[in-house]
Amino acid sequence: MSEYDVVVVGAGNAAMCAALAAREHGVSVAVLECAPEGEHGGNSSFTAGAMRVAYNTVDDLYALMPDLSDSEKESTDFGTYSEDQFFDDMARVTQNRTHPDMVELLVRRSHATMNWMRTKGVRFVPIYGRQAFKVDGKFKFWGGLTVEAWGGGPGLVEALHKSAAREGIAVMFETRALSLIADDNGVQGVRVRQNGKTRDIRAKAVILASGGFQANAEWRTRYLGPSWDLAKVRGTRFNTGSGIQMALDIGARPTGNWSGCHAVGWDRNAPEHGDLAVGDGFQKHSYPFGIMVNAKGERFVDEGADFRNYTYAKYGRVILDQPGQFAWQIFDQKVAHLLRDEYRIRQVTKVQADTLEALSTKLDDVDPAGFMRTVTGWNSAVNTGVPFNPNIKDGRGTKGLAVPKSNWANTLDKPPYLAFAVTCGITFTFGGLKITQAGEVVSLDEAPIPNLYAAGELVGGLFYFNYPGGTGLMAGAVFGRIAGDSAGKRVKAS
Repeated sequence: MSEYDVVVVGAGNAAMCAALAAREHGVSVAVLECAPEGEHGGNSSFTAGAMRVAYNTVDDLYALMPDLSDSEKESTDFGTYSEDQFFDDMARVTQNRTHPDMVELLVRRSHATMNWMRTKGVRFVPIYGRQAFKVDGKFKFWGGLTVEAWGGGPGLVEALHKSAAREGIAVMFETRALSLIADDNGVQGVRVRQNGKTRDIRAKAVILASGGFQANAEWRTRYLGPSWDLAKVRGTRFNTGSGIQMALDIGARPTGNWSGCHAVGWDRNAPEHGDLAVGDGFQKHSYPFGIMVNAKGERFVDEGADFRNYTYAKYGRVILDQPGQFAWQIFDQKVAHLLRDEYRIRQVTKVQADTLEALSTKLDDVDPAGFMRTVTGWNSAVNTGVPFNPNIKDGRGTKGLAVPKSNWANTLDKPPYLAFAVTCGITFTFGGLKITQAGEVVSLDEAPIPNLYAAGELVGGLFYFNYPGGTGLMAGAVFGRIAGDSAGKRVKAS
């Protein structure tokens, strides 16, 4: 049996922020990671590293990115993204269901938390390749998302783990948490399986940060509904909801959108779980500049309803609901230069043709006649009198279509035409544990469970229906730091 002051279950962004925050109080900290070294870091390792942060001036951004050169500053319009805008985005995309106390902490502490992460060795850079287009010689950012961790998700995880090593935090790989050790005085540790043996690790405080249940096909079907067992898992195969289950087993209160999740358009032929060698490259997020058709050859969603940042996390569900659980994204050469890098990876499912008729026969499992009817109607419905501008919601839409397009509509008339097959890729689930503003897990009786804290994807109440891009890592860092700080203080005071 081992003993530590604080034990953290999980080893991704939220978990490591919690471990580092607890360690600042001078307490001993251990991190339990069920994955082997090399697959560690949970979903964080599969992300692009984008983090949504509030900033009123460019100086606020420069504080996070002190390495920016003068030429980069001069050639970039970063705009602003105020706390009020952040609040508005969270309220709008969650249909005003996001918990007010949680969103207050997320938004108000976003900038300070990223500054704190910098002190732990995390570097931040602008997301030039994904969130900015060059107009009149100047990069212009859009959609309220400007900053990413250097090296993306893998770089973020590496930086946090290096900081943990410097701080003397023990990280145990291939150590699966099985259950919480608890009595009438609260949580006293974690029972684990390590090297085929079951043993107890005692702790004065435990922080759960082991992700949602997206890699558990049975839970997905139980809570998200029929067909969700058929979704691809974008990230780690290890996030099966075990952390949530351990807390529920001792009387924790579930909360949030248990039938909701973050799910995107994902390459149709991607593996069942994420591939760290490809990372998030299987995603296909340039759909606002083209059209999406289903097996009938018909459009089924407004591809230009909003910036990609505010629609991509819910469109995976829409694709899953189509016949055969797939769709094809169609583009022509007018917008080919705007396609993100993920459209150019070696593993992409892509076809190309010099005519729309030829393309219609290359779209696997799509009715060619239905597709031709769709594109013929599409080309006559685009309002070409409105200028196309990818940096703003340009209002260049369609008229007379059963499924309209609100922005960025372009006729399909400049070959060669490109098409990409996508299915649903689930990122993380929205339902989870209820916590206090101090990160304490709440019981069914609405009282904090002594010595138990939580952060990251397994916390419920923040996201409903949808999600603004970059908010997951930001929430993991904010609530991870809160949970770690609270646990460290409690142990120090005991």
